[in-house]
This record gives sequence, structure tokens and C-alpha cells, in this order.
Amino acid sequence: MVETKPGTNLLFLRDEDLRQGIELLFFAYRDFTAEGDTILSKQKFGRAHHRVIYFVGQYPGMSVSNLLDILSITKQSLSRVLRQLVDEGYIDQQPGTRDRRQRLLTLTAKGKELEQLLTSEQRARIAAAYKNAGADAVEGFRKVMLGIMEDSARHRFNEDKT
Repeated sequence: MVETKPGTNLLFLRDEDLRQGIELLFFAYRDFTAEGDTILSKQKFGRAHHRVIYFVGQYPGMSVSNLLDILSITKQSLSRVLRQLVDEGYIDQQPGTRDRRQRLLTLTAKGKELEQLLTSEQRARIAAAYKNAGADAVEGFRKVMLGIMEDSARHRFNEDKT
């Protein structure tokens, strides 16, 4: 049940508005990923490679199991992508300090360079949208995105990170 205040306009919950929200997400994602897709295709990489590079860059030293949790993909899917990134010198794997079976991942200099290239346009796009929308809209966007994602992912986003 949606919690509303008295006098709240619920017209945004009409089917046509919900469908428009779906379309907005599709078009925004298409444009958000377009430049990165072009860069990745030159390397013969895809969006899975981008996600791995992004999260390993964001959390250096993360374990393969943590990456699997974040990406919510199978070991087999990750293994293929990760092997390619390691073999081509974008990611370094080291055994864990306490558990030698654990594989800890970091970006190499080449990986950091690619991550920066892929992320710079996306950061600029997000920054421009945030600036144009204003603080209240940014907070609303954050709430909507948190509302869309599964409960298991929400814990990653501390309420103090606004």
C-alpha cells in the first residue's frame, strides 16, 4: 500500500504515467550507456565487462564472491568476463591474506585508465542532470531508485549518503 498524505495527488500512479516511467528508464539507460558501449566495443568488451571494471574500481581488493553478490550473476558468467579482463591486463587477482583460496581483485593501471574513460561521461551526465533538477529532485530520484531495487541491494546505500 502506498503511504500518502491527505490531499496528495495520486495521478502519477495512473497506468500511463507508470508506463512513461518505464520508458524514461529505458531511454535514460540507453543514453547513459551509449558512449561506454562504443568504447567497450573497440576492446571487444560488453556491459558485463563494464560492470566488473566499475565495481572492482569502486571497491579495490574486493573478493570474487563479493563481486558475484553485487552483480547477482552466476560464477560461470563472471568467470568468462573476469578471465578476459585478467588476461588482457585490466584486473589483477591476488590470493586472500587469511584465506589463500579467496581471490582479491584490483584494477591495474590499464584497468584504472579504462574505468576513468568509461565513467567520466557518465559522471558528467549525472552531474548535469542533478544540477538541472535541484536537490529536492535528486533526493526524490534517490528514493525512487531505492524503491525500484530489491531489498537485498538497499543495504549498500546508507541513508546518510545524500
